[in-house]
Amino acid sequence: MKKILIIEDNIDVRENTADILKLEGFEAITATNGKEGIQKAMQQRPDLIICDIMMPKMDGYEVLEYLSNRPQSGGIPFIFLSAKSEKSDMRKGMNLGADDYLTKPFEASELLDAINCRLDKNTFLKKEFEKNLDGIHAFIKEASDLLGDTIISTKYDIANYERSEDVYLEGHPANNLFYIKSGSLKTYKTTETGKEFVTGMYGPGKFVGQLSILSKKESYIETATALEALEVFKIPKSDFLKLIGQDHIVSQKFINIISNDLVEIQDHLINMAFTPVRQRAARALLELADKGILKYEDDHGAGIPRDDFAGLIGTATETAVRALSQFRSEGLIKMGSLRKIIILNKEKLQHIADYNLVH
Repeated sequence: MKKILIIEDNIDVRENTADILKLEGFEAITATNGKEGIQKAMQQRPDLIICDIMMPKMDGYEVLEYLSNRPQSGGIPFIFLSAKSEKSDMRKGMNLGADDYLTKPFEASELLDAINCRLDKNTFLKKEFEKNLDGIHAFIKEASDLLGDTIISTKYDIANYERSEDVYLEGHPANNLFYIKSGSLKTYKTTETGKEFVTGMYGPGKFVGQLSILSKKESYIETATALEALEVFKIPKSDFLKLIGQDHIVSQKFINIISNDLVEIQDHLINMAFTPVRQRAARALLELADKGILKYEDDHGAGIPRDDFAGLIGTATETAVRALSQFRSEGLIKMGSLRKIIILNKEKLQHIADYNLVH
């Protein structure tokens, strides 16, 4: 049974609203003012809050602001209820983070529709979707059910690229989001001197191109090139924008699915700034293996150009080659055909990555 908190100083409105909710199978909790409402919200953790705006002791805006800034209550759907209908009042409530706004007097059907809509969206927001193509398909189906409309098709074009072939080019129109089905690619930016700065390497299950599509420039902000035979699905920009433009909750969930880990990127930048080359090289090898780009003890991974590897760890190519050569002499890696790197001793590399152990 869903629990709903009603914060309302008018006894008739408060009790009538509670009666409507109880008849529909909800558990109704009531509070007569803002301070009491906050106390009950923190103690009973309702599934949704309905709150009047003009109240003694603490108004609805203050209640919302207080609860929104607390981790235990910040995610509770919040509906304002007020006799005021001026646009400025509605705008203020929405700017503070309210999910909906009802004006008194209201019909029971209006109230119930608003409540059910917000509860459905909150359930959708909490649901976890896999960060892969199956997750995209599941997301689109559930988002379409939530919004009562088929948002986009789940049939995407597939494209194949050979090693060293460009998937998209920096500065060209950003028309597609790409999902890697098999193979791997690197992304890089070109400096003013014509040198490549590697921004990432991605394997199966990763999305690329999303930041370019969201950019105001409307062009790719980097180049993507296949490191080996590559198979990708192309999601058109129009579908991408439709997904994030339908509803802010749908948008939030979709961006979470297609976003690669920004914390990982931040850690990588800190890693380049403060750790020794040997340690950075070990971490990079392990990360590439975890992404499926390099392999453990076999020769089926991608070939990594040494200058790309150097760019990934933020050092000169000669320095990166020396680090790899040292790892090879220690029996931690071996070099395969087509510039492939095969990891032979994951445990020792992990120790170096963690503690910078010297052989």
